[in-house]
Amino acid sequence: MSQLVKKIAIVIPAFNESENIKPLVDKLSEVFKGLHYNYELIFVNDGSSDKTQKIVQELSQENSKVNYIEFSRNFGKDPALKAGIDLSESDIVITIDADLQHPPELIPEMIARWEEGYEVVYAYRKEANPHYSLIHKAAAQSFYHFINKLSEIDIENGISDFRLMDKKVVTILKSITEFEVFLRGMVKWVGFKQIGIAYTPAERIYGDSTYSTKALIKLALQGITSFSIKPLYTAVYLGFLFSILSLLYIPYIIYSFYVGAEVHGWASVIMTIVFFGGLQLVILGIIGIYIGKLFIQAKRRPNYIIRNTNLN
Repeated sequence: MSQLVKKIAIVIPAFNESENIKPLVDKLSEVFKGLHYNYELIFVNDGSSDKTQKIVQELSQENSKVNYIEFSRNFGKDPALKAGIDLSESDIVITIDADLQHPPELIPEMIARWEEGYEVVYAYRKEANPHYSLIHKAAAQSFYHFINKLSEIDIENGISDFRLMDKKVVTILKSITEFEVFLRGMVKWVGFKQIGIAYTPAERIYGDSTYSTKALIKLALQGITSFSIKPLYTAVYLGFLFSILSLLYIPYIIYSFYVGAEVHGWASVIMTIVFFGGLQLVILGIIGIYIGKLFIQAKRRPNYIIRNTNLN
């Protein structure tokens, strides 16, 4: 299969990664010295405020394998990955983070798996990132737990955006026009023959991670509502459950009326009203998220806007 490959595209989203760009290019160049493949690097500058764009452009003038896409503003990591995939013209696309936590040394093994017939080869962490705080580790584990419980896709714990995709998979991803892009879910959803490779993330040397606990919660909500309507069914089930439970209170009211007893528990009644009021707001919020998705999708706005690129 390898003799049929003309080029491998390495898509690298970058947001304020100026100090990591050159070391990553050097590492990738070293890795491909031992591989009989042509390759190109596609850096996607996601609205960086540092010197990321300047450094990438300088490298592109020195190294013909370095290409870039510059966004008009920050659109997010997944739209950046989608842009690189959309503009790629290769037989294989590999996506990798710019922060050097994804080991480029894993690429030869990924390619070997592709040569065996796998169309998606993804990397997942052996264990929780040792460089994360306890709160961040717990948030990451909860993220995958809720995604798998409430959505219709199964994502391995610790799966990353470090993956290899065959041209067949890339063609399908290019055709998807959803406004909210969740590539980890999309790649699982499209199917094909997939296999995972375990890795241990390296420590981030330069810059700070942009994945906060808040970002993980937002990503989880986006993933769940993009690939499942289970939250809506859950809201319906809760409505039926509490309606049935409320009927159990009726015999007590009737009994108290006939014996002339005072119905006690105003405090519990108030607490019940507050509880159900909060529950209704949560359910309305879930419905609102889905309606909002329809509203945004109906506008048919692009996932990203390209300010500048050296790709033809």
